[in-house]
This record gives sequence, C-alpha cells and structure tokens, in this order.
Amino acid sequence: MKEVIIATTNLGKAREFEQLLHSKGYTVKTLQDYPQLEDVEETGSTFEENAIIKAESVSKALGVLVIADDSGLEIDALGGRPGVYSARYAGPSKNDDANIDKVLDEMEGIDESERTARFRCVLAVAAPYEKPVTFSGKCEGRILSERRGTHGFGYDPIFYVIKEGRAMAELGAEEKNAISHRAMALKELEKELHIFDTDGRNS
Repeated sequence: MKEVIIATTNLGKAREFEQLLHSKGYTVKTLQDYPQLEDVEETGSTFEENAIIKAESVSKALGVLVIADDSGLEIDALGGRPGVYSARYAGPSKNDDANIDKVLDEMEGIDESERTARFRCVLAVAAPYEKPVTFSGKCEGRILSERRGTHGFGYDPIFYVIKEGRAMAELGAEEKNAISHRAMALKELEKELHIFDTDGRNS
C-alpha cells in the first residue's frame, strides 16, 4: 500500500481519512507520527489559506507530499461563524462540548427556518518544488437545538443533515463518509490521484 501524510493531530479527522483512503490503497500517517515537528500556526482568514499554510509547512519540513485539511461549520444566522475558528470557538483548548454549548447558546430562540448551516472542507496538497493545489467540499444542513447521536466528532451532534433526516452524529461511519464535506472534497481530489505519485512531484 502507498503512504500519504495528513497534516493533522485531530484523531477524528485522522480516522475519517483512514476510512476514506484505505479502500483506495493508501495507508495514512498524521502529525502524531512526527512529534518532532512544531505546531503550525493557522494565521489564514479562510479555510483555503489555512490548509495551504499547513500543507506547505509540513511538506517543507519532511520533504514529501502532504495533504492538509481545514474545515469547519458555517452558520448563516451567525454571519458564517464559527468558520475558521470552529475548532477553538469556545477557547484555545479546542473542546468539542464547549464549542457546541457556545453555538447552542448563540442560536437560542432562532427560528428553525433560519438555522441553516453547512460543513465546509478544503484540502490542500503540497509537494516539494510544486505549487499547492486545493479541493473543496461542503455538506448542507441546519443547527439542532440539542445534541443527537453518539458518532463522529466536533459539531456532528447538532448538525442535522437534511437529506438524511438525521444528525450527523446519528450516521454510521460509512453513511457519513458518503455525504460529508470531507468526503466531497476527497472526491474532487480523487480526480487528480496522480498527485500521489511517490517521487515527490506532481504529475
């Protein structure tokens, strides 16, 4: 099997990438496998900027092809928040429950018709001597008034997937991987799978 490095320490994301890429013949390594690397500061104002920053930084440090993901929740009634701050919306500790509680507090009293939201994901692929390329995906839904389900991570328990009729956290792994924002971005990336060539350069 071929190997690909995902620039994340998020175990939930790592698990999803493993599930999505294993069937395509790839094993996944993450930043957990490279403890010597310093944390990459996400200074971008968009998902695309942050994904590129992470991918380029790790690729430069390791000298190999790297995929970085930046993703989050955009809520229309909150002007697109939490957006790029999704992971640390309630503070720098990146606590999922605290983030959910903050969103539920801010959404209290908002009519169901105005609770529209989406998960958005941008994947950036960087390799030595090459300009990074990006791929994006999204999943539309709305924000629930309480948690539902026990699967997934992040905001999954309060994100209602309209076409599934369930919260994201009520979907099994295979179901989620068929419709998630990360899966949609990866499908776009699949069209360019030659970028996984192991010689360190894009085709």
